Amino acid sequence: MQVRVLFFGILKDLTGTAQDWLEVPERASIRDVVQVYVDRIPDLRRFMNSVAVSLNQDYASQDAILNPGDEIGFLPPVSGGAPRAYIVREKIVPQDWLNAVKRGEDGAAVLFDGVVRNNTRGRRTLYLDYEAYEEMALRQMESLVEKAIAQFAVRDVVMVHRLGRLEIGETSVLIVVASAHRGPAFDACHWIIDTLKKTVPIWKKEYFEDGAVWADGEPFPAEIAKLEGSYKERPASK
Repeated sequence: MQVRVLFFGILKDLTGTAQDWLEVPERASIRDVVQVYVDRIPDLRRFMNSVAVSLNQDYASQDAILNPGDEIGFLPPVSGGAPRAYIVREKIVPQDWLNAVKRGEDGAAVLFDGVVRNNTRGRRTLYLDYEAYEEMALRQMESLVEKAIAQFAVRDVVMVHRLGRLEIGETSVLIVVASAHRGPAFDACHWIIDTLKKTVPIWKKEYFEDGAVWADGEPFPAEIAKLEGSYKERPASK
């Protein structure tokens, strides 16, 4: 049977069409339709957490069962644009993100690609493991993106950080800044990575041939409250 699929906003740009007719088996669900397009267009995957779906012009669950001629809509957020900060566990492909951000009106696209190197202070690194306070880290990253766009007057910013085990040469953090002019793009990118390293709750553990250590973090900025002061040692309870 056939169903009609509609795409709006940035999803229309990614798929290259406003509507499509899709052949699906009997008793197929909206989830099956979503899977078809994610498989066809992998870039859609990074938007799925913020996309709603409709069935015949009503919001619907992905488990809803379809009938012939049904109309399914892929709906990006209606207030504001698509998310610009991401925490992922899969491999980051810088060129894919760069291509997704650039537009015809941009005169510059600055990309920072933070890569896992094979040594630290003379010790051979085997791999890294990143962890985060994920909900807080994502909010802080989104805040940095918004501040950078406002402060440096750039058109768009996307920031991606990977968690879990990363091998040598893989990307741990990626920042793409698009702007009409190169100066603001460079400045915004520099400010974002420096501020991210000081304020976003993400930590890395470095694994060497002779052991593993948590990497020394940069000091928190003065405006962030810290556990400071004198604390008395209490006798152990018996």
